[in-house]
Amino acid sequence: MALDKRIVLTAPEVDRTLDRLTEEVLSKRQHLDNLVIVGIRTGGAFLAQRLADKISRRASRPVRVGVLDISLYRDDWTRISNKPLVGKTELPGSIDDQDVLLVDDVFFTGRTVRAALDALIDFGRPRRIALAVLVDRGGREFPIRPDFTGLILDLPHPERVNVYLSEMGHADAVAIEAQASAKP
Repeated sequence: MALDKRIVLTAPEVDRTLDRLTEEVLSKRQHLDNLVIVGIRTGGAFLAQRLADKISRRASRPVRVGVLDISLYRDDWTRISNKPLVGKTELPGSIDDQDVLLVDDVFFTGRTVRAALDALIDFGRPRRIALAVLVDRGGREFPIRPDFTGLILDLPHPERVNVYLSEMGHADAVAIEAQASAKP
């Protein structure tokens, strides 16, 4: 069965959305000294690096960026596989008393972010954690809400949002995908 695929953000629109998110983050941050941008592996990590680069260019100073792997913190990892693929967490130093901007590509139920919060706390005690997502697709199951959102959608559960990024070998795009109905 083929997938129905609808592009909702093209490559230029993804870039403009990241520019807007950059401006929003900068408007709420007077000082960048304590800012650490941490992306959730995989898509969030690439977006975190892009945001850090954009913020660094606008502020004319480097911004620390890291990658967080949440594989063992997920509440469904035993359903996915008996041997989860665990990636590496790479933080640019201590996150104690730092302002962490957690970045992910798609916000859905809140379970990924809950797992990321658990993982972050194992690495230190940040002063504050804010959340930036490229897409909030609706479907929240936890009382967690992004602080910075690129695109808000309200989709029925069977539809998926996929973020395609050049770092993963694709042209940048955000697509809504659903199983095409079978034809008799």
